[in-house]
Amino acid sequence: MKTILVTGFEPFGGEKVNPSQEIARQLNGHVIARHRVIGRILPCVFGAANRELRVLLREFEPVIVIAVGQAGGRAEITPERVAINVDDARIADNAGAQPVDRPIVRGGPAAYWSTLPIKAITAALRAHKIPAAVSQTAGTFVCNHVFYGLMHALAGRRGVRGGFIHVPWMPEQAKRQRGGRPPSLPLATMVEAIAVAAEVAVMVRHDLRVGEGRIH
Repeated sequence: MKTILVTGFEPFGGEKVNPSQEIARQLNGHVIARHRVIGRILPCVFGAANRELRVLLREFEPVIVIAVGQAGGRAEITPERVAINVDDARIADNAGAQPVDRPIVRGGPAAYWSTLPIKAITAALRAHKIPAAVSQTAGTFVCNHVFYGLMHALAGRRGVRGGFIHVPWMPEQAKRQRGGRPPSLPLATMVEAIAVAAEVAVMVRHDLRVGEGRIH
């Protein structure tokens, strides 16, 4: 049975939970579109996260990789379009590192496109009544670091597709934020969303050719 690798992150920035971590845990062991899901947690640490990711790629040899991360303040599930070759941290990672304007891979391409069918995923999520939108930026923190590292690792692997999806805070996280209650989604909805995304990634080889405003 072929494998789908779903990765999440440990909590960071003073949080005690991370929805991406829980998503990876809950999907671990599931079978989606006749593919076995392996869910694993990455450290929220520059460098170490990509080293662990490369180990997982060698160990499980997945055909689909969906890296998931938390984007607090967003209201939707957001498949990311592009990873850029820079670390520029607003806060420190979990090891205390806070790189500024540092390339992820020296001499690497400026950016990599996701090879997941991001518009088809967005359309499928909306069909399931799950808020979703294509995102044009994965930021410059550890999420983008892993997204770029993943696509760099997959650049030489034929038949393997991957990308990154951001998810909002969970309601219990949103309640703890200052200045009102920002958007959130229940964990169960986000687990369903990544399961739908995985199924679409397996089934759809060529993405939709429609503008964002026409995705249904």
